[in-house]
Amino acid sequence: MASVSPPVAVLCYTQTSPRTRRNHPNSSRKNLSSQKKQKPSKNGGGLGNIVEVVQKDVEFLKAGFSKGMQWANKAFRIPEVSKSVEDLIWLRNIEDSRATSFRFPSWPQPYYAELSGVDLFLADLKAMEVYASYFYYLTKMWTKPLPEMYDADVVTEYFTLRPHVVALRLLEVFTAFASATIKFRISRIGSEGEDDARESISDYNFGIVLKETMLNLGPTFIKVGQSLSTRPDIIGHEVSKALSELNDQIPPFPRAEAMKIIEEELGSPMHAYFSYISEKPVAAASFGQVYKATTHDGFDVAVKVQRPNLRHVVVRDIYILRIGLGLLQKIAKRKSDLRLYADELGKGLIGELDYNLEAANAFGFREVHSRFTFISVPQVFRHLSKKRVLTMEWMAGDSPSELMSVSSEESNRKLLDLVNKGVEASLIQLLETGLMHADPHSGNLRYTSSGKIGFLDFGLLCRMEKKHQFAMLSSVVHIVNGDWASLVHDLTEMDVVRPGTNIRRFTMDLEDALGEVEFKNGMPDVKFSRVLGNIWSVALKYHCRMPPYYVLVLRSLASLEGNFFSLDEQQKLTTLFRHA
Repeated sequence: MASVSPPVAVLCYTQTSPRTRRNHPNSSRKNLSSQKKQKPSKNGGGLGNIVEVVQKDVEFLKAGFSKGMQWANKAFRIPEVSKSVEDLIWLRNIEDSRATSFRFPSWPQPYYAELSGVDLFLADLKAMEVYASYFYYLTKMWTKPLPEMYDADVVTEYFTLRPHVVALRLLEVFTAFASATIKFRISRIGSEGEDDARESISDYNFGIVLKETMLNLGPTFIKVGQSLSTRPDIIGHEVSKALSELNDQIPPFPRAEAMKIIEEELGSPMHAYFSYISEKPVAAASFGQVYKATTHDGFDVAVKVQRPNLRHVVVRDIYILRIGLGLLQKIAKRKSDLRLYADELGKGLIGELDYNLEAANAFGFREVHSRFTFISVPQVFRHLSKKRVLTMEWMAGDSPSELMSVSSEESNRKLLDLVNKGVEASLIQLLETGLMHADPHSGNLRYTSSGKIGFLDFGLLCRMEKKHQFAMLSSVVHIVNGDWASLVHDLTEMDVVRPGTNIRRFTMDLEDALGEVEFKNGMPDVKFSRVLGNIWSVALKYHCRMPPYYVLVLRSLASLEGNFFSLDEQQKLTTLFRHA
């Protein structure tokens, strides 16, 4: 038995001396220190403290759950099981690349003639045979895989046979945004402070919740978030600031999978091509991630590896967008087929998944712009590039977001120089070479040590014909000068306005939408994004066409102005064009 200690008497002496005691200096300092350590709650009040404690508990549980999942993944081989289940859901196991196109069979029609018992029995057997052949034919249709190139009809046929895949994705998207709405509402509880400060914090919290939602929903939604992040003038600075983290804070996929893809694509062990490759990716994008490596020849290179099973995920989301635009067209009773915009987006995104195409784009872009000394384009290593692996020259430099995060005269000088060279490069691409980088967001631009502007990511380029270049040049001049009547003529030359459109009424509606040009300091105060938005609304009213090159040019210029607007709220792309 354990020995029991005898009870110890404790004498509590509470009597105080009648004299007034002086506080010890150390004690006073300790009290002051403790008072300083007591920071006011961000949310203010007891309710705010409860929310803060709950958030910390949730973070602690998330960390523990993450460690548990890592152990379970290794112990129970969850990734392999998940891959098998995913293949089963998508019916990939029965797909056959040699399968030809199928047409949906018509449902067997019953036939009831005057039959004897034996004849009826034989007829039933025949009917069973017909139905069996019908379902067998349907199962054969499941063997046709998803096409390598985007084809709207084939994609529709593919997902019509897999309605459960579409339904599960719709449920996932709905659940994600419903959860995001609840999180945002909770974050607003107990927030105190001045109206402007509270509004700013609320916008930033909304941006963070939106960013996390898009990260969870995968590559297609990340692409949408990256595009939105370049438009602080549309979605607000705080939301744009939160979404801009999508350009460089995307979670990478495991290194083992990346190395496996490299070896599968190149056809040999990795050490046969590279003497060194970084343990962790130096950058993670929506469609892939980049490792820094060194070839046996001593060249520093960037190895871009595509995320696994990406094509199915992207095409599924484009198909859902296509369904949504089709419903919107019926509800709005529009004559033009809105689904074509989803098809153009699908072609562009699927094109980005073929790194052979991106390698060819980068090679062509470098060749066309090589005579412009201030433009830098990395060299492509063609023998180390395949469909899911792209190897390019390593480009060292600062991105616009990195320069904006450092407040110094040197960084401001570099940023201003980058802006001016970005405008000049865009004008050269738009008006001289006809080959334009269609996605110049902050993550795809670099300011090199030699003072050049560097371009990265050539998955999406815009090629224009000469007549469209001249019309685009004229339209830029007329937008800068606010000459809307001449702008309508330019839109006609660019094949935007359909033949037979009432040009007079179109011009009047465009003038009403854009209004008169205001001048500030002797310069037209024209905002490019506002002009594009109004052109878009009037064009939809008159059922105008949106040629693929025109959509890509608008996307490029809008991203360009968004970058400049982040630098200076008063900076307009039209003003920069006028100075260029």
